Amino acid sequence: VDQTRTPMGARLLAEWLTAPMTGLDAIARRHEVVAELVHEPELRQDLRGLLDQVNDVERLAARAATGRATPRDLVGLGRTLGLLPRLKARITARDARRLREIEAALELCPEIHAAIRDALVDDPPLALKEGGLIREGYHPGLDELRETAQGGKTWIARFQAEQIRRTGINSLKVGYNKIFGYYIEITHAHGSKVPPDYLRKQTVKNAERYITPELKEYEDKVLRAEERSRDLEYELFLTLRDRVAGEAPRLVQLGALLAELDVFCGLAELAARRGYTRPEMVSNPDLEIEGGKHPVLDATMRHGDFVPNDTRLGQTANSGDATSSGMVLLITGPNMAGKSTYIRQVALIAILAQAGSFVPAHRARIGVVDRLFARIGATDELARGLSTFMVEMTETANILHNATSRSLVILDEIGRGTSTFDGISLAWAIVEHLHDTIGCRTLFATHYHELVALEASKTRLRNANVEVRENDGEIVFLHRIVPGGADQSYGIHVARLAGVPEPVIDRARDILQFTERGASEPIM
Repeated sequence: VDQTRTPMGARLLAEWLTAPMTGLDAIARRHEVVAELVHEPELRQDLRGLLDQVNDVERLAARAATGRATPRDLVGLGRTLGLLPRLKARITARDARRLREIEAALELCPEIHAAIRDALVDDPPLALKEGGLIREGYHPGLDELRETAQGGKTWIARFQAEQIRRTGINSLKVGYNKIFGYYIEITHAHGSKVPPDYLRKQTVKNAERYITPELKEYEDKVLRAEERSRDLEYELFLTLRDRVAGEAPRLVQLGALLAELDVFCGLAELAARRGYTRPEMVSNPDLEIEGGKHPVLDATMRHGDFVPNDTRLGQTANSGDATSSGMVLLITGPNMAGKSTYIRQVALIAILAQAGSFVPAHRARIGVVDRLFARIGATDELARGLSTFMVEMTETANILHNATSRSLVILDEIGRGTSTFDGISLAWAIVEHLHDTIGCRTLFATHYHELVALEASKTRLRNANVEVRENDGEIVFLHRIVPGGADQSYGIHVARLAGVPEPVIDRARDILQFTERGASEPIM
């Protein structure tokens, strides 16, 4: 679901999804923004185009505040600040309350932008102390030092021409290296023409290098200018960075607003691209979904391959509806048919809705969930001495102790980690406790078909199963949730699909028929 354009937006979206809201007004304010951006695609695309150019203001402000920001960091910050007037103009006078609040709170920070723009070149070097950071014209003293250091080429050319005239050596040249500084190079063939005031500095192949007092004086002047120039540039940069660091609180707030705008645009883009709808949020503990889809599978599978399903949980659910379940929906059916996908998609739709997103459904009416509990999968913590089943029971105990009547609970295959009779007994008692004592919205997927008998005694429990079509011994999973309980799990069929050898499959069928008859004699 991440359609954000900035690192700030991606982080904030993760926060929203891991900590959904529970206040109806707060949720509605987010939905209002997403709705406006969905209905105005030109506005949404303009904002996303601008956000594409935004740097990570929050982290840049933190780097400046801790003295770690580089010149390129500040240039990136400056470019982002330069985009703010256009961003602010695009969200001015919008209908959604939160958009208006963001626009009002969005500071343009023109003085910070001007300070960075005026001081730093557009593409500063990586090295901080090698110069080339500060624009010409920013500091008169720096410009003078640069002129002295850079004017060396003209002076050297003039000095070389003078020495050629003086000595009559046309091959004479003036050079420079970082180790020996400036020098006059004369080949050995012209050694007799060297003036007496030339001081030998270095011998190289076929030539001698010399220095004169005049050249040495100029070298000292140039090197001092270059060194002072670099030092001054570094001081000017540190001053600028300190100034930006002093504005860190404003910049962090700015980054938070940009991140929020990015998340809203991303959620609107997701809704427009995937056909999500705005959920109706209510206070009573109901959960009604028409045509709900798993947001991840719907996005990763080929278009149209995912089978949508309806869900109705809650006190006001219509008991005559095919998918109505009161408060507890007990789901049976084959492996691989989609039970786990179904219960997870319901939970994910609730999370998306309360995070402020539209949801993958034709229609959704969601009573606010105070907490969402899930017990799915098989994991162990052997390093702590906890088996798979112990972990399962520990997590289940946490749910039973902490769920409230406004919670949403999804449980998958509770009790499968122990003996059949123990497992059925635990699963049966857990369902009863959720129904009778806690009274929360629950989706309970199980292969214990014996539990379907609970519907007769539990008024707010409904059975559902995943529809299967059989044809000449073959089965087809339709992935549709329909009323009623299943009477078999088709586990042997799934094993055959997985590639288990046929002799094993045939023997398993024989044993299944034997055990289903309740025979007590040894299996031959």
